[in-house]
Amino acid sequence: MLTQLFSNPLSALIAIVCFIIAVTIHEFAHAKAADSLGDPTPEAYGRLTLDPRAHLDPWGSLLFLLVGFGWAKPVPFDPYNFSHPRRDGALVAAAGPMTNIACAILAALIIRLVPFGMFSAFLGLLIYVNVMLAIFNLLPFAPLDGFKVVLGLLSKDQASEWIKLERYGIWFLLFFMLPLTGSKSMLELYIVPLIQKTVGILIGG
Repeated sequence: MLTQLFSNPLSALIAIVCFIIAVTIHEFAHAKAADSLGDPTPEAYGRLTLDPRAHLDPWGSLLFLLVGFGWAKPVPFDPYNFSHPRRDGALVAAAGPMTNIACAILAALIIRLVPFGMFSAFLGLLIYVNVMLAIFNLLPFAPLDGFKVVLGLLSKDQASEWIKLERYGIWFLLFFMLPLTGSKSMLELYIVPLIQKTVGILIGG
């Protein structure tokens, strides 16, 4: 990404804008879901907003510039403010990825229905970034959203065992992302093709 910033500034700028849009709606969706379910924590921390400055993480944004992949600041919420902590916590966790998918579908519909020419390239990249964020965040490793989604789907006894894995989440994630056993990581072998296939279905090619 940093190389592209110098060799093709316009494309890099478009990618950065897409990243900012995608992570902003992702984190706002978490905040809005928690607020709707009765938790005032996100609003107290200034996260119930579509202002990107409230959600962007400096290190995550820098990494996106360097390698084309990054993250935003997680939205704080207190599940004990919910009527059903595990279920509602799962709904809050799922809100981010589902909003990204909704944004990708909307952009795909615009591309299919309205011939925007060069603007279609922006929408296509917006679709890709949103799909990437959604699928990656649904991986069942803490601290990703998928871990809390699974937690909310399990029985009470199963959830007690599942939560014990939270402390190891970062190690599972690193194992999944790093090419430890070959030339490609499991992320490259399984998740990247899934992202590309999903984008292809949405765009139609």
